[in-house]
Amino acid sequence: MFLINDIIDLAIQIEQNAEKVYRNAQNKISNPSLTALLKWLADEEIGHAKWFSDLRKKISTPIKDPKVEELGKALLSDVLGSQSFSLEDAKFSKISQLEELLSLAIEFEKDKVMFYNLLQPFIEDKATLDFLESIIREENEHIQRLQAFLDGGAIENVIMSESL
Repeated sequence: MFLINDIIDLAIQIEQNAEKVYRNAQNKISNPSLTALLKWLADEEIGHAKWFSDLRKKISTPIKDPKVEELGKALLSDVLGSQSFSLEDAKFSKISQLEELLSLAIEFEKDKVMFYNLLQPFIEDKATLDFLESIIREENEHIQRLQAFLDGGAIENVIMSESL
């Protein structure tokens, strides 16, 4: 079995990667609507990374057997396959249409929901599980808002004034 700390570390990395990529993309795109959307997405990722980081500090799982820890990391790698949970390969400077950016963000948010759903069976603490479920709901709301905007909604309806 793998350690919850390994899973949390990966979740933090996913959120930090997304925030970094969204911020970098802001510098490559001149369309104000696109940059506003990227800022909102990046700000959301910061809140999620902070929550996972705070959770990591609360959880202590002593390593009983280094071989078991290595086996767990290998299992985690096998479960995730080739999924990188990164937008690094995205060519933001080539994105000229809002629809392209929205589609890319939607797919990334869906990947995160899939990963967070994989985490649920490994969390025993009810409060932690409840909050993870709230993050999943929030990611799903991001998907819905991004999809609504893609379907013709106004950016004001997509960008939330508050995040985690």
